[in-house]
Amino acid sequence: MDSESVVRELRGAGCVFAEEEARLLVSAARDPGELRAMVDRRVAGTPLEHVLGWVEFCGARVVVEPGVFVPRRRTEFLVRTAVAAAGPDARVVVDLCCGSGAVGAAVHSALGRAELHAVDVDPAAVRCARRNIDGRVHEGDLYEPLPAELRGRVDVLVANAPYVPSGAIGSMPREARDHERRIALDGGADGLRVQRRVAAGAPGWLAPGGRLLVETGERQAAGLAEVFADAGLEPEVVRSEEADCTVVVGSRDAGAR
Repeated sequence: MDSESVVRELRGAGCVFAEEEARLLVSAARDPGELRAMVDRRVAGTPLEHVLGWVEFCGARVVVEPGVFVPRRRTEFLVRTAVAAAGPDARVVVDLCCGSGAVGAAVHSALGRAELHAVDVDPAAVRCARRNIDGRVHEGDLYEPLPAELRGRVDVLVANAPYVPSGAIGSMPREARDHERRIALDGGADGLRVQRRVAAGAPGWLAPGGRLLVETGERQAAGLAEVFADAGLEPEVVRSEEADCTVVVGSRDAGAR
């Protein structure tokens, strides 16, 4: 296959960025047979990132395996916000609902010497994250598998927890609903089910002055800010129109014990 025929097939399948996808597929394939197989998978609806086996995120290649949540470009705003909130003295970073580990890896890279821990409940995500993260990756439900010695020591706690309302899953692009596990997408009736649990547990793990940062939907941000306040965190909603991303930041009182 040549590049032009790949573009035609991808365009016929409804791929909006057919030219760019064709370039990536042609450059990744080791021989014509592999290219044919990759194009067939993409035309059938497999996410490009799963076909390639990687996605670019914050300037780095992140490994993504079949079924694992693909980090979105908008989530780079969560990383930038976390790095800005952390400051130069951050020593411990935790990435909850880490998926591929993209967020934790990017924050850790920007902060340098901070100790990184990442957590996911999905064994497939944990295996994938261990390929991307220079740190400890734990399998389990939110805070449960974290080492007890981290209590009260976490400077930056990031969570790209699932926040799509259950009723909206069916309207998501097929690349997501058919190829990413529902547990990585479904945030319950209002999209805040997992985020409530993240916020409720955060004060026990954050260091004085530490911050929790959670990506959420723009319409859900006010409700999540209330959840943060109820948990004893000082909330702030930050929004990037360019990235189309909303993050709620919760700060623990610097004088807290």
